[in-house]
Amino acid sequence: MTELPPNWVRTKVGDVCRIVSGATPSTKEPRYWGGNIPWITPDDLSRNPAKFTSRGRRLLTQEGYDSCSTQLVPPGSVLFSSRAPIGYVTIASVPLCTNQGFKTCVPPSGIDSSYLYWYLRFKVPEIRSRASGTTFKEISAKRFAETELLVPPLPEQRRIVTTLEYHLSRLDAGNRFLGSAEARLRTLVDRTRDEFIDRYGSELRPLADVLREPLANGRSVPTDPNGFPVLRLTALRKGRLDLGERKGGRWSAEEAKPFLVRQGDFYISRGNGSLSLVGRGALLSEEPDPIAFPDTMIRIRVDDKTVLPQYLQMIWDSRLVREQIEGAARTTAGIYKINQKIIEDLRIPVPSIADQQELIDRIGRLSDAVTRNESLVTRARAQADRLRQALMAEAFSGRLAPQLPCDEPASVLLERIKTERSAATPRRRRSGRRIQGTTGGSEIAGKAGNFNSEAHLQFGSSQERETVA
Repeated sequence: MTELPPNWVRTKVGDVCRIVSGATPSTKEPRYWGGNIPWITPDDLSRNPAKFTSRGRRLLTQEGYDSCSTQLVPPGSVLFSSRAPIGYVTIASVPLCTNQGFKTCVPPSGIDSSYLYWYLRFKVPEIRSRASGTTFKEISAKRFAETELLVPPLPEQRRIVTTLEYHLSRLDAGNRFLGSAEARLRTLVDRTRDEFIDRYGSELRPLADVLREPLANGRSVPTDPNGFPVLRLTALRKGRLDLGERKGGRWSAEEAKPFLVRQGDFYISRGNGSLSLVGRGALLSEEPDPIAFPDTMIRIRVDDKTVLPQYLQMIWDSRLVREQIEGAARTTAGIYKINQKIIEDLRIPVPSIADQQELIDRIGRLSDAVTRNESLVTRARAQADRLRQALMAEAFSGRLAPQLPCDEPASVLLERIKTERSAATPRRRRSGRRIQGTTGGSEIAGKAGNFNSEAHLQFGSSQERETVA
């Protein structure tokens, strides 16, 4: 156990904060929904740091609020997603309630909400390691409450937040710069390809005219770890076919023979829940071991005396091809699909083999630069993540912000919190609760009237912290 800085104390989250678990009203009761009481689920948080999204956002009526054990928590409460995924953290900026996917910390006066937010962000790996469950992993209220909390004096809490957010904002700025450099290189690749295609726009031919063999769908087979190998759909990666993405299939080598992959084959996805991903393709540029392709892919084998396979790979993600695929794709039950007829009818530019090779060489040089840049960006971001954790470790060990002897010791602060909690009258649960002092929750309507707008990112001293509004 590490030694604490002067005037700090070691306690538990549950000994300082009120921990609130959410609940879910019946989704089959229309009268419970469409009111003015914000109700949050983990679906509203898209990543860490938590981003508030419109997906899953709902408003309860007073009757819906009364129907379950969810509780309204005040602004400044820190929400922690406690079941799949565990570890999204955000700050409530309006009164709201949650479903069972959250454990919410309501900090007392003397515990800065932003300090608690960053501390819980720092403790996510440890909290996640204490999750349990078979159907899905979850951290219980009891285990969450047992999370160790290091408490400095209140003024020092605020100094820590200010200093930490300053350094993290600089890290974020560096990551944004890396991302913009990456995007510029990709744009250059796209522009070079599209300019080439525009040059040969009068030489478009249906893909069916340049095939060496008819298009072919793969085959779906049940999984068998000891069976003949077949690729997964995830083998389609960034324009290349990853032969490591495979499984065993319940079929023989003879049955798989018509579906074996060959060097120079081009494969595309037949369906996807995202329109921008349906029909994406990948070239098999290496000599494979015996392995088949699945029914989720369509195989294209072009006549390499007319169209080079590498050239097809280069133009496949062009604006010209994507517009044709996305315009022809059909959706069923939320899945966008294409078929062989759509692919055969695609019109592509077919210049001379020499001109095709020119594009292959030009895009190849640019792609090499993109790959080198991606490698640098990956390493830089990994280093930034390590530095982020190191900064938080420094912050919560008392080495990031100064300790001042004039600060009220945290031990005095905790004693006051303990006294206030003991003196507080327990709130009794009763049917027909009203949102403080009004009928139909009109007070909450005033406080939470902006709930329909997206959550705002607090800039300046709160560069990375996200609040649910």
